[in-house]
Amino acid sequence: LDYEKYYPALAENVLNGEIRKLVAQPGAAFTGAEGIERRIAASGQPRAANVVLISVESLSAEFMSRFGERNGLTPSLDRLADDGLLFTRLYATGTRTVRGLEALSIGTPPTPGQSIVRRPDNTGLENLGEELAENGWKAHWIYGGYGFFDNMNAYFGANGYDVVDRTDAAADGITIHGENIWGIADEDLFSLALKRFEREHAAGRRFFAHVMTTSNHRPYSFPAGRIDLPAGHREGAVKYTDWAIGDFIRRAAERPWFADSLFIIVADHTAKAAGKTDLPPARYHIPMIWYAPKLIAPGTMDRLMSQMDIGPTLLGWLGLGYSSRFFGYDMFALEPGRERAFISTYQKLGYLKAGRLVVLDVKHPPKVVAGLAAEKDAATIPDSRLIDEAIAWYQSASLYFHQG
Repeated sequence: LDYEKYYPALAENVLNGEIRKLVAQPGAAFTGAEGIERRIAASGQPRAANVVLISVESLSAEFMSRFGERNGLTPSLDRLADDGLLFTRLYATGTRTVRGLEALSIGTPPTPGQSIVRRPDNTGLENLGEELAENGWKAHWIYGGYGFFDNMNAYFGANGYDVVDRTDAAADGITIHGENIWGIADEDLFSLALKRFEREHAAGRRFFAHVMTTSNHRPYSFPAGRIDLPAGHREGAVKYTDWAIGDFIRRAAERPWFADSLFIIVADHTAKAAGKTDLPPARYHIPMIWYAPKLIAPGTMDRLMSQMDIGPTLLGWLGLGYSSRFFGYDMFALEPGRERAFISTYQKLGYLKAGRLVVLDVKHPPKVVAGLAAEKDAATIPDSRLIDEAIAWYQSASLYFHQG
């Protein structure tokens, strides 16, 4: 969808100043008079840690006991949350896997229509793997399914990642314990990933891997004997994926590179985004855990944040200086009161800030409602300032992508 054609817009000279104010952060200096490219100064001592970013299929926050679940679906994640850093107010940008991948890799608000992962002219983008590769990490994309689906392999391969998917399992001697149309069982995906990590460590290289699971997806099939719930239902698939993650961490803990590694576990989106409102924020709430027993003390991060903030926050934690075109914030450095999040469908674009939600929609005037409103006919709130902010984020994201 062409943003300029269908959505409210600011004049371009106004837009430039507005988006520059919104992305500004301490330690960042703009490199020119136009656009958002800025030089991020390194903060603190650099960390030479391996990074394993696991994006979990359809993992709603509500599946975890820390967010109210009472049937014990995620015992492994609950333990990791207790022993790691749990981010409690993180929101997915969209309702599909490619939206999550877009936010995690290039740190952009969701442009209307298709995710950039599926669009033409999406090669050579500024992205998380590229930034890490420039600083000495080897970047991998590791997927349990066939990566031609949704253009995933082409996208990551054209943006600096070494691409691995289910077709590589046989050559790596991976025993497949279960598979369906979406991918190999998550435990086998993690075996495939471990093979790659062993090679990188043996070669003396730091690695960054974005690993994408598939088992928590219809038809919810998984190997027998792993958990106490049957296959064929979402609850069983959630508990199996949780088991597989726990098993992966146990196996990784036996490796010599484990102590110097950070594991980030986050959802691509929630299990269900439908609700009584056009954009129900609670249905975009996802968990994230940073687990590195030797590097991060247990705790919680309770600030509102977006999936697109994860990359800049990671780069800040690693103590890297770099040139950024990310729209996201380093949440460890952001001043209080500037937190915000983005939620979207194919057509509707939402902006959450200070307890309010702005909704931009095709051929409709912008509206502002209470952030967690439960009804479609919730009373609108006059807030032209917040509307202009929302427009600036989304309009500039679309503009900069089309400008290359």
